[in-house]
Amino acid sequence: MSLKQEVMEQLKAAMRSKDKVALESLRAIKSELLLLETSSGNIEITEEQELKILQKLVKQRKDSATTYKEQGRDDLAEPELAQAAIIAQFLPEQMSEEKIKELVKDVIQRLGANSMADMGKVMGLVSKELAGKADGKTISGIVRSLLM
Repeated sequence: MSLKQEVMEQLKAAMRSKDKVALESLRAIKSELLLLETSSGNIEITEEQELKILQKLVKQRKDSATTYKEQGRDDLAEPELAQAAIIAQFLPEQMSEEKIKELVKDVIQRLGANSMADMGKVMGLVSKELAGKADGKTISGIVRSLLM
């Protein structure tokens, strides 16, 4: 089942159960998918594009929640985190930091990277290999720590 179909099924279920948080989250996914379809003129969206959309939506929610918490607005942060959790269920299982570190070490060794000047090369390759399986911020932190 495609992401779009899966979202539609869960959207119907959320409507029946009157789950507002799930409805908002699923509508956001549906909206982004429709925007991508109409803007690119493509009828089919690739799995890679779907993963990027989902990651972007989760990141937006988490960033908003962090901002709200910094401002002492936990009442606004909680719905954002709840939406992030609902959207994240469509992403593949996230890798542990240990596995990411192993992969980054392997890529660094393959590229012969040895300084921060090589960070762009390493990040590009690692990001491709871990698309949807790890957060870019986590990857960046690990790459940075290993190249220093």
